Amino acid sequence: GFRDRTLDTRLGSLQLRIPKLRQGSYFPPFLEPRKTSEKALVAVIQEAWIGGVSTRRVDELVQAMGLSGISKSTVSKLCKDIDERVTAFLDRPLSGEWPYLWLDATYLRQREGGRIVSVAAIIAVACDTEGRREIVGLHIGPSEAETFWATFLKSLVKRGLKGVKLVVSDAHEGLKAGIARVLGATWQRCRVHWMRNALAHVGKAQQSMASAALRQAFLQADQEAARQTWRHVADQLRERWPKLGKLMDDSEHDVLAYMAFPAPHRTKLHSTNPLERLNKEVKRRADVVGIFPSEASIIRLIGAVLLEAN
Repeated sequence: GFRDRTLDTRLGSLQLRIPKLRQGSYFPPFLEPRKTSEKALVAVIQEAWIGGVSTRRVDELVQAMGLSGISKSTVSKLCKDIDERVTAFLDRPLSGEWPYLWLDATYLRQREGGRIVSVAAIIAVACDTEGRREIVGLHIGPSEAETFWATFLKSLVKRGLKGVKLVVSDAHEGLKAGIARVLGATWQRCRVHWMRNALAHVGKAQQSMASAALRQAFLQADQEAARQTWRHVADQLRERWPKLGKLMDDSEHDVLAYMAFPAPHRTKLHSTNPLERLNKEVKRRADVVGIFPSEASIIRLIGAVLLEAN
């Protein structure tokens, strides 16, 4: 007798009859066991999903290719094949020296025990001594916990990240201590984020004037001149905005740390702006999903986006 089998291909669905044998078994070499579609079709579905097409839209795409449609659960199963590639990319060994490291958190929504929680996806980008930037890590968790940052930084060191001199990031609780303890590097607080925090202490009408005054320190040629200007501006603004003056006193070393490095490098070192384009791509893709069902699904999708970007 025969076993009926449907093969979904780019040319439509083919009805096959696979012969049953009394002894032994026969399976056509051009078919893969337990695969519902040929590899080219799987590749199309995976690329569409990574590229920003929702699982529902993938169903319409498959129908447009002449097939009878594909369920959301089948799409998810096919996309699990991406896991191997993503895991290999995120766990790859790092070689050589990496003087500069940028860290930035993107916040995503995830289901956890019947409720929806906000989790941080931390993306790490490093620059080697040749000036090439690479995405070196992704970590999911509560960004305020010091143990979270220390665990992530230790995992990077374990994979071979060394020679880090400066880490650029926004101010997260616990991060500064983790950088000093795990990497022994200088921390640069993102200037763009700091400027937003500083101007929040100033009335809207005076923000452009305060911003121009604060920028004077960043225009100086070296670190010493920048620090003198910084203190001078802080004393000028303190009388009118005491909270801004205190913020400047507390964050002087963190915001001006990049001035100790070579002048041609400084435009890339004072903020996490080199990650902005990457973050937009991650957000664009995450917005299609909305709420992630699990941490594994975040790593699968965001990891695939980072793999493509890298």
